[in-house]
Amino acid sequence: MKRNVKLTILSTVIMLAVQVFAVGPAQAEQVSVDAKMIERLENMLNAQQQQINTLQQEIKQLKQSTVEAQTQAREAKAVADEVKTARLDPVEKAVTSGEDKVKLAISGQINRALNIADDGDKTDAYFVDSDASNTKVRFVGTALIDEDLTLGSKLELAFAPNESGEVSQSNDGDSGDFTDQRYAEITLTSKRYGMLYLGKGDTSSNGTAEVDLSGTDLIQYASTADIVGGLFFRQSSNDVLTDITVSGAFKDYDGLSRKNRLRYDTPNFYGFGLSGSVISDRRWDTAVRWGGDGYGVKAAAAAAVAYLHKDDGDYQYDGSFSILHEATGLNVTFSTGTKDTDNQSDPYNLWGKIGWLTSLNGFGNTAFGIDYGHSENIAADDYEGDTFGVAVVQNFDAYATQVYFQFRNFSLDTNDDANVSDINVGTVGARVKF
Repeated sequence: MKRNVKLTILSTVIMLAVQVFAVGPAQAEQVSVDAKMIERLENMLNAQQQQINTLQQEIKQLKQSTVEAQTQAREAKAVADEVKTARLDPVEKAVTSGEDKVKLAISGQINRALNIADDGDKTDAYFVDSDASNTKVRFVGTALIDEDLTLGSKLELAFAPNESGEVSQSNDGDSGDFTDQRYAEITLTSKRYGMLYLGKGDTSSNGTAEVDLSGTDLIQYASTADIVGGLFFRQSSNDVLTDITVSGAFKDYDGLSRKNRLRYDTPNFYGFGLSGSVISDRRWDTAVRWGGDGYGVKAAAAAAVAYLHKDDGDYQYDGSFSILHEATGLNVTFSTGTKDTDNQSDPYNLWGKIGWLTSLNGFGNTAFGIDYGHSENIAADDYEGDTFGVAVVQNFDAYATQVYFQFRNFSLDTNDDANVSDINVGTVGARVKF
């Protein structure tokens, strides 16, 4: 529109120049512009000025409309962001402690899985809560005493409908609800002197057979029986269920689990840390742990001795290590455990895994694993068990979620007793943390 105004003014000027020069040079001085021509020119200029004013007003209104549209767009985007945030996090994070000086944190997880298991006679579906990492909620309180000392407390409860270690053919795949007081402890942590635990929680040896950097330990780790531990083996000849469960034939001998105890951990020194705990009935355990990285490799290891104070045996030993090559994601993990027994040959377990931890998509790391385990004398003297499996775990970091798949085979050689059929199981499941 500005261009049209300029063209109109230019054409008027040209027309006047042509009229002036049209009279010729000789008559230029005699040319006089009469009043009508002047009036006509003034009218034309006034009209052009009015058109310019109109155009300027329209441009001003257009700018105002543009500013209003941009403001509305920003407001709409802000509303959309608020809606999106409300959908993703509808609950305001407003957890507070009853004590002003104590910081309270609440967390937990839900871990549900579907097992499709073939025991040699029947193939059934079992909807379970995985014993590899069951559903739970925890409350952790911390209070700073001074620059060196921190007082802590931890309460953790497990809620596992259809616990995978109890679901079996004999209860039609329904073991009922399982609850457990996993932790009820008080801790005192010193940066210089280490950590002291009092109450129910991990003994020093717990976890020492299960060191694992592969990323598949959510479903595939040294305690291979956890996902279907309650299933019974069947006799091959007549399909009758035996009294031997998967968990009764495959164990990793991982310490003393969680107990009411007094435990002390030293500070780490060059990656090494020592730990010891005492439990009721004269039981005790001690462990050494190490972890470090360098030259593109990350590694961790642990070993433990536990005094059981049982009639059939007193001492239990276990250890494990895991190595991860950070550039390629390739990793290896190994675990072993055994127990002294008085009435039969000492039982033991050997287990190893080769894995690959990589990033195949934008959701999070993907972990692959292939493992094999061999056990002897666990279910009974001269009984030998073998298991192998393949597993995949996909992480969804934005949602604190992991989806996993595993196929596993369990075989048991009962020596001179009646042979039993293999158990094959396919598992798909998910763990969501909060």
